[in-house]
Amino acid sequence: MNEQTRNEIVRRHHAGASMRSIAQSLGISRRTVGRVLAQVQAQRTAQATSRPKRPTMLDGYVGVIEELLERYPDMTAKRIHEELRSRGFAGKYTIVRDHVRKRRPRPTRMPVIRFESGPGVQAQMDYSVFDIDFTQEGRRRVNLFSYVLGYSRRQFVRFVEAQDFATTMREHVRAFEHLDGVAASCLYDNFKVVVAGHEADEPIYNPRFLAFATHYGFRPIACRPHRPQTKGKVERPFLYVQTSLLNGRTFRTLEHLNEVTAWWLEHVADVRVLRPSGQTPRELHAEEQPKLIPLPSQPYETALVVYRTVNAEGFISYRQNWYSTPWLYIGRVLPVRITEDEVIIYGPHVEEIARHHLFARTVTGQRSEQKAHRPAEDPRQRHAQLQERFLELGPDARCFLDGLVRSQRYSKDHAHKVLALLGTYTRADMIAALQRAVRYGAYSFAAVERILAVQAKPKTILEALSEQEREHLRPLLDDDPVGPRPTADYQPLIDEEISDNGPPLDPLDDSRPA
Repeated sequence: MNEQTRNEIVRRHHAGASMRSIAQSLGISRRTVGRVLAQVQAQRTAQATSRPKRPTMLDGYVGVIEELLERYPDMTAKRIHEELRSRGFAGKYTIVRDHVRKRRPRPTRMPVIRFESGPGVQAQMDYSVFDIDFTQEGRRRVNLFSYVLGYSRRQFVRFVEAQDFATTMREHVRAFEHLDGVAASCLYDNFKVVVAGHEADEPIYNPRFLAFATHYGFRPIACRPHRPQTKGKVERPFLYVQTSLLNGRTFRTLEHLNEVTAWWLEHVADVRVLRPSGQTPRELHAEEQPKLIPLPSQPYETALVVYRTVNAEGFISYRQNWYSTPWLYIGRVLPVRITEDEVIIYGPHVEEIARHHLFARTVTGQRSEQKAHRPAEDPRQRHAQLQERFLELGPDARCFLDGLVRSQRYSKDHAHKVLALLGTYTRADMIAALQRAVRYGAYSFAAVERILAVQAKPKTILEALSEQEREHLRPLLDDDPVGPRPTADYQPLIDEEISDNGPPLDPLDDSRPA
């Protein structure tokens, strides 16, 4: 076979002719046509593989790319391009993308139908958990709060220590202020902060969360369990945070991580171009913001309020740390307000008596003590303050204190411990125990403790709270109380009814008509 016939076979094959038609027109077998075409293809493949590769700007950075992909397998090509530019690479993103795509082919995925909502109609909120190696704090687990607007895809993210109610509400408020408005509805998972339970497959929302939602005017919507596609707009950004924010960066502390996150939101996440709109989240948010629900004049109060008993040393406990109160409140059950960074302690009449910086969740066994909360250094003044506290329990309690001072060397320490028992036993049981101690001349803390152990039961939490409320309301109730009306005041009404309807019937008289 000459070269002219070979060229004709190849020309007709590229023109779209079949092997059968080529063989019939040239008078040769189909096997010969197939052999020629296979030889030509093999020659072209050999030439392509033997051709020297043209040098590119990326050649000097291939090792860096391999190192990054080995350390962070999910790192995106865009994030790799940012790292290369920081090391002097001047090429464009596309050459990096093509190299990463060959190095790490993407798996095929099942198609998911996209659901789009109008401006201001819907948002989505969720948490994700990350274990991060901080250079100063060591490895610790943190939670990422994420709130995403469905239309513009503009989001607010922040790393927090817990997923409790107070934290969730506080981060919602931050998100609303960051986005300058609230979407009409928000999708949630079925976690306890939002959903208290289900009734006939319908979610029963947490009443405290509903109070928060109605304050801002949005409607919470609980998603179907085990269906992450429902909240794809908030689920997908977690991978984006992992690959774009966390990969290739180190952080000193949680505070430093949130500083970098705020920078990343402004300079990376908010200005990326979205498909298929071709606009950035910030540009779309400018269209969506007028459709959002305006923020109320006052933000929702997200602080936690709890009750705590002051111990014999004048401290209340919260999260295994101790905070001082003025020592005169020993034994009292006091309300405590917990904000994001403070512990505020209130007295029996809800007046502020102490304020402390809140220890971090990772800290335990620490004390925060203020010098002003210690007992007075003047013995007479300290004794007068103790007399005032014991007089609140009645004259027998005052007699017990006097006997304690006469018989005990460290009488004031005994008095503090006795007062601290008010956090465990009711006021009535304490008064009865002090009366018994005075009757038998048993002037010591140990004696009172033994008496209470025999003739009293420790009060429950509800009893402690109700007693605290009675103490708070007693001054109001004792001020000009309203007593019951005498029955004589109602006699004219009875006489008037008798005169209108005749004499009253005797309930024991069987002669009355049926």
